[in-house]
Amino acid sequence: MRRALFVGRFQPFHLGHLEVCRRILAENDALVIAIGSAESSHSLVNPFTAGERYAMIEAACAEADLDRVAIIPLPDVNRNAIWVSHVRSLVPPFEVLYSNNPLPRRLFAEAGFEVRDAPFHERARYEGTRIRHAMVADGDWEHDVPRGVARVIREIGGVDRVQMLARSDAVDKP
Repeated sequence: MRRALFVGRFQPFHLGHLEVCRRILAENDALVIAIGSAESSHSLVNPFTAGERYAMIEAACAEADLDRVAIIPLPDVNRNAIWVSHVRSLVPPFEVLYSNNPLPRRLFAEAGFEVRDAPFHERARYEGTRIRHAMVADGDWEHDVPRGVARVIREIGGVDRVQMLARSDAVDKP
């Protein structure tokens, strides 16, 4: 069985991520989605907890009938020399990493893994920062995320949280 790894912060998981998952699964037997920076939450850049992001991804995959997916929270270690070993200790075995981030690409390639580009899907539209900015501005963000993700965000008061974080980050700046 050929298993792929896709690492991201998924703040939030959006339709672009979902399409990347579909494309990865078209080339592989199974997919591990690793929720990066799992220890981070309640900041404007990382507003959602690992558990909330897990629920978002789980809902999106269920709606899309993606059933060959494992979702694993992945905390940061902030030491590049041990990062690949850290990842390997937390996720099921995999053969290929999908990423567009130069650092993980290099670290995994140096460790002997096959590394492929994560096939972006409408990157200008489906981008977490833009979606979070739409939440702050009471804009239209729900059409950019799977229905299940929007439901989870509403259930947890996610828009209110992002708006509060935007106000507090502005207040904290000199």
